[in-house]
Amino acid sequence: MSVYGAQHLQHLRMIVTGGGTGGHTYPALTTINALRDRLSKAGVAPELLWVGVHGGLEETIAERAGVPFKAITTGKLRRTPTPRELLRNVVDAFRIPIGIGQAVLTVALKRPSVVLSTGGYVSVPIGLAAWIFRVPYLMHEQTLALGLANRILARFATRVLLSQEPSLRHLTPSARERAAVTGNPIRPELLAGDRGKGAAAFGLDPREPILVVTGGAAGAQQINRLVAAVLPDVLPHCQVIHQCGSLSYAEMQEVAAGLPPHLAARYRVLDFIHEQMPDVLAAADIVLARSGAGTVAELTALGKPSILIPYGASAGGEQRSTAQHLAGKGAAIMLDGPTATPEHLRSELMSLVSDPARRAAMAGNAAAQGHPDAADRVVDEILAVVSRAA
Repeated sequence: MSVYGAQHLQHLRMIVTGGGTGGHTYPALTTINALRDRLSKAGVAPELLWVGVHGGLEETIAERAGVPFKAITTGKLRRTPTPRELLRNVVDAFRIPIGIGQAVLTVALKRPSVVLSTGGYVSVPIGLAAWIFRVPYLMHEQTLALGLANRILARFATRVLLSQEPSLRHLTPSARERAAVTGNPIRPELLAGDRGKGAAAFGLDPREPILVVTGGAAGAQQINRLVAAVLPDVLPHCQVIHQCGSLSYAEMQEVAAGLPPHLAARYRVLDFIHEQMPDVLAAADIVLARSGAGTVAELTALGKPSILIPYGASAGGEQRSTAQHLAGKGAAIMLDGPTATPEHLRSELMSLVSDPARRAAMAGNAAAQGHPDAADRVVDEILAVVSRAA
């Protein structure tokens, strides 16, 4: 960063908004950390404010990160509501103007240099307020197809940041001209895992193939039960590290207890993997997982062959679309609907375990879709719009 750039950014004030789920919250946190790291090299500290919903995940994460937090009121308009949700739509219709008023006041008082939103309905009021005050505004979309909130905000954003190239086709021609594919920011520590440590932590042999199974922090019962059905056939050929989630942990412990001793030694089941996850992913020769935006960002950044079983109830079918996209690029195998069976899973796993060349080809295809430098790209975009606005 030049001396002029450092001086210019001495008083960088940024509002960050986004939350409701980890998929919106953690990319924001990763970007905040990358921005802080970038500016600290020039002796600059950004002045930050995270705007979200009281009691939401974003409030907890902001507090842990030492970022001041402002709660505003917001509402969600459900496009195909049930009778019960119809009443909630009516209530939320009155909440939305309140949130916009709070957002306008927040932007007016904070006078930010730039606003970044990472999705969720809480981002709409702040995005509109940024537009009203002509504050440079960047929105980031994690999924393949834009959610409703980001489809609204793309009309007003200074820059539209996307995680994947195919997302461009979901934008209007005007928004497409303001778009950039940055990738989805992931925690930098995930890129520094050690295969030997990942295997050793669970008493496994790093010289043999390792399958890592995860349904996310909460687990995925569908995946857990498919794995339980194929373990006796798969374990003679590969070792398995399984993050099953707290709800299925007792059930999967029973499955492990029922395995013959020589196979049980090759299977490790945990409810949740904490700080060891970078090493576990580094040890993975194959990953079996859902196809959420965060998971896919990590697997492609790491170049991991994967079998993806999309969550059927994901908003707008986005997990299915993402899995289809990666399968079409030869970066993953998708099992969905009639193919999400023990028979198909067993067949695909055995094929991958027995064919290192196929795994290597899939790994290369996955890496071609990945953006390990996504956080730095988003920071580049933030600093660029601030400089242009000066």
